[in-house]
Amino acid sequence: MRPFRISKIDHVVIRVSDIQKSIAFYRDILGCTEARIKSSSGLYQYQAGTSMIDLVPQESELGKRGGYGSPQKGRNVDHIALSIDGFDELSLREYLEGYGIEIIESGRRFGADGYGPSIYFSDPDDNIIELKGLSQD
Repeated sequence: MRPFRISKIDHVVIRVSDIQKSIAFYRDILGCTEARIKSSSGLYQYQAGTSMIDLVPQESELGKRGGYGSPQKGRNVDHIALSIDGFDELSLREYLEGYGIEIIESGRRFGADGYGPSIYFSDPDDNIIELKGLSQD
């Protein structure tokens, strides 16, 4: 039995070639509000309703992390985060590893609802998926 239930998309991380143009698009045109900026590491987070859109400049520390080098057009999403109920890391690890899915990373991360536990793994096409528990703030 699956030890969790997906409740929504928590956030999407998009690598961008021009951070100022992207901020203007998501903030000014789409109306996303600034949630948190960590320009030193290259993370610009904007609230999109109850979800979040993270903008990461390609040349930043975070923008270079995806395993694919500099992203090309159409290959700019770093990962998709899904909010889940019932986050229990041990149960999640056992469940995913039972399907041969390797855990890439786990820890406490910031998302649309604040800080909470999360776990990262890859889908069959090497897209990174994050299961994120409810905020613990």
